[in-house]
Amino acid sequence: MATALMRVRLEALSIHGVEVASAGLLAGGTPATENACAVVPGLDNHISRQLTPELVAGADLVLGLARCHVRDVAVMDSGALARAFALKELVRRGEEVGARRPGESLGDWLAQVRVGRTNQDLLGESSADDVADPVGQLLPAYRQAADELQRLIDRLVDLIWPVSDSSAPR
Repeated sequence: MATALMRVRLEALSIHGVEVASAGLLAGGTPATENACAVVPGLDNHISRQLTPELVAGADLVLGLARCHVRDVAVMDSGALARAFALKELVRRGEEVGARRPGESLGDWLAQVRVGRTNQDLLGESSADDVADPVGQLLPAYRQAADELQRLIDRLVDLIWPVSDSSAPR
């Protein structure tokens, strides 16, 4: 759901040159749930894929929806921890640092966002960092998750691609 929402948001702002991809920790090959398709347009043809070290290595930014996702990415590629965040964590820390400045690389902005982050920040579960997974629940839980994801993605896009710099995909 997050990937589809991110693509729509970037397209609406005419931000081009950004590849948004989805991968998970479970085996791939599964279509999106009926409830996910009902609340987020564009998921009808979605088929899950499993996260691989190659996908992690090729990503400038890796977003998980929970701390456990970020921990698994770090186990897969310890160097990726510098660019792997739970979505809520990145938005929270990014808002503390402020939006990426014109001409500032994504890597430099992420370095500022990471200041003060410790490995202990990724332990356990946290409502401050984890988006509730609606899988196996009824449609209202999917709507709630989609609404939360949309708010978070809107805030993240505003941080990474502020209006004054929206033409730059970095």
